[in-house]
Amino acid sequence: MTMLAMTKKVFTVIATVAGSALLSSCALEGVAPNALMAGSDAAASETARTMTPRTIDNFMLADTDYMGHELYRMSDAKLIVIISHANGCPIVRNLAPAIRELKAKYEGQGVQFLMVNSATQDSMEAIAKEKAEFNFDLPILKDSNQLVGEQLGVTRTGEFFVVDPKTWRVVYRGPLDDRLDYGVQKARASHTWTADAIDAALAGKPIKMANKPSPGCLIDFPARSNPAKLTYVKDVAPILEAKCVACHQEGGIGPFAMTSYEMVKGFSPMIREVIRTDRMPPWNVDAHVGKWADDRSLTPAEVKTVVHWVEQGAVRGEGKDPLATTRHVAERWPLGKPDLILDIPAYTIPASGVVDYQRPVMVNPLKEGRWVRASTFAVSQRQAVHHFLTGYLNEVPVDGKGNESRWGASMGGYAVGAESTLWPTNIGTYLPPGGAIGVQAHYTPFGKEVTDKSQLGLYFYKEGEQPDLVMRNSVVIDPTITIPPGAARHKETAYLEFPKEALLYSAFPHAHYRGYASDLWIEYPDGSRKMLLAMPRYDFNWQREYTFAQPVKVPAGSKLIASYWYDNSKQNPANPDPTKTVVWGDQSWEEMFYTAVRYRWVDETSTKLTNYDELLNQGRMMGMLDDNIDGKLQKAELRGQMGEMIGRYFAMIDADKSGALEKSELAAMQGMMRRRNQAQQAPTPATPPAAPTARQGGAGGR
Repeated sequence: MTMLAMTKKVFTVIATVAGSALLSSCALEGVAPNALMAGSDAAASETARTMTPRTIDNFMLADTDYMGHELYRMSDAKLIVIISHANGCPIVRNLAPAIRELKAKYEGQGVQFLMVNSATQDSMEAIAKEKAEFNFDLPILKDSNQLVGEQLGVTRTGEFFVVDPKTWRVVYRGPLDDRLDYGVQKARASHTWTADAIDAALAGKPIKMANKPSPGCLIDFPARSNPAKLTYVKDVAPILEAKCVACHQEGGIGPFAMTSYEMVKGFSPMIREVIRTDRMPPWNVDAHVGKWADDRSLTPAEVKTVVHWVEQGAVRGEGKDPLATTRHVAERWPLGKPDLILDIPAYTIPASGVVDYQRPVMVNPLKEGRWVRASTFAVSQRQAVHHFLTGYLNEVPVDGKGNESRWGASMGGYAVGAESTLWPTNIGTYLPPGGAIGVQAHYTPFGKEVTDKSQLGLYFYKEGEQPDLVMRNSVVIDPTITIPPGAARHKETAYLEFPKEALLYSAFPHAHYRGYASDLWIEYPDGSRKMLLAMPRYDFNWQREYTFAQPVKVPAGSKLIASYWYDNSKQNPANPDPTKTVVWGDQSWEEMFYTAVRYRWVDETSTKLTNYDELLNQGRMMGMLDDNIDGKLQKAELRGQMGEMIGRYFAMIDADKSGALEKSELAAMQGMMRRRNQAQQAPTPATPPAAPTARQGGAGGR
């Protein structure tokens, strides 16, 4: 080689190196230099320091659509890929197209994909915006308490964890490939580590590179960098006493009583599990939506304190045992002695088999009407009683059956974990003298024959005292639901349109074994919407009323829109039969769509009652059937027996021949049906003295 040639080659190398240095200090397309980033050596040391767990424990987190994801319910997947995420990181943003390609390649082979955001600074709304902007086509779960990220040992965004659901082992942790690094990106990857790991795991072969540092933005885990030394006496027992002992006490509904450190420590692994999976405390609405007057959930700080205490070895600490100092025993009447106690007729539940809904009545002994301010149930067989609903009857039925079609005002209800109903101050429901209170009783056999002798306790305003305002109750309901076999997230929607201005006080979602998630929205007259309640994971075993911290204003013409998602797949451990089409029915292996609401009409008082509930009920059928919520019924929306009946007379009902049924046309049909049924007994009004006749309750009680 000549001197000239050598000189040219040297200058070429120098120029190349200089150019590379210049490029690495500049922003490349989609990858800007970032103070959150550090070199690969630092990433390697962080990965080694935090370590990768051999297995991953179960968890439940909600995604940006407020749909719950429980890890161990994905056990039918061949593999699960979890990717760490945080908003604003250029590397993870740049990965979006490659993640879509990876998902498209392997999803059909039984691989499921999730992203988990453990960044404390990212709100659910901000994550949803980032997800849409960069077209991430997989769920992004919000790890608000950082428990999942901590256990996985996450340090940065863009870490890929490949999990084998057969053993829940983490078989690979590392980057997607080598295309991206800090300030550098290549046109094509030379190493596809995540895809290689997936291929090997699917083929049952060893993974050559199972743990590799990933480039990405650092995620702050405060408890990891500065862990507090937690003890039972100082940190944990006060939380348990405030939030858990009410159920976990002698005679309580909890499976064990938290009576001492030894008892709590013995159950500590289980306590950690039920908190991570959001099974306990039984408060199923998402903390990111709404504020609640009766919030019994653990705060983020309380969640982390209890879980970290367990993970640190459940240390007792010095001092007296707070839970052993005072004996906690469940009271039969937690609200105090009722003003009136009514016996629900005793019923013997067999050890097995099917028990149809019972509809007994309780004779009302009152000689004068009273205003109800609270009610509670003392249930003698908690394992066998699924729920009680109630409604006032003007007369004691001759046949002894209090069918719901005859009900007036609700006197409260019961479901596991929701024994009491309290009316707000200066609001009540009128109970006239005489008549009876009908009960809808749902009993479930549990392997042993028992006789239930439950009671209803009512609490009144003082004699001569009358609240100014009247509480009403109704329900967003859809008896036309049809859930296909094997459907994992089947959605149904219905609404209730309010004809006059109201204040909404509470909501009580109810479904059966296949219920998976639920939400409640308000749609205002201008078409705008606001989410009022989000329940990412419905739990059939724990049902309760959720009372808003402040009543929600419902302008006239607004709609309360409820949606339910049902899991009729084999991955639902409570599913009686995933091969069946499921429709509405009373029994738990059938399904329901039932969100009970309590409200009051703004311009109604106890001395000036209205007929607004009647107007509300006139729009109920439209809300059941109008799936696209456009205020009209098309033939395609007609389902179930009700839909079939309307379909037979569709042309007759469609007076203007528009091809769709308007509200007025449906109301005319309902009027005709009411006139046809005038001979039958109608729902009974519950009317205070010297007040115009008006129905006090909505359809079906709670």
